[in-house]
Amino acid sequence: MWKWLIIGLTAGLFPLAAVAQDAPSGRYQLQHSEAGFVRLDTVTGEMTYCNEAGGDLTCRPSANERAAYQEEIDDLSRRVLALEQAQKSGATSQEGLPSDEELDRTLSFMEKFFRRFKALTDEFRADDEADAAPKT
Repeated sequence: MWKWLIIGLTAGLFPLAAVAQDAPSGRYQLQHSEAGFVRLDTVTGEMTYCNEAGGDLTCRPSANERAAYQEEIDDLSRRVLALEQAQKSGATSQEGLPSDEELDRTLSFMEKFFRRFKALTDEFRADDEADAAPKT
């Protein structure tokens, strides 16, 4: 009985082992271990432990990955809380916005640009009309 169970499990896991061996050039590599599989991230070197159950490969994050996820969640929670408090207090940040003087100066440059541009287009239009006028 045990013999057939071991043969069945081995045959069921063979495709997973083949996938692990066929994809060495990818970011992740699967290696068979006593407890299941180990997924190696070839970029970061992180290892994740995986188990095969019912034809599905389930990987659980390592302690380092869980700590990194929790740190990111905590950071985002602090940022959301700070934004909510700023919104409730009615505080608006003027940081990064131009002052009234800078805005006036910018609009003055734009006005000067458009006036000169319009003068050029008027000049070109007048030249085209002069060229198109019948010569007598």
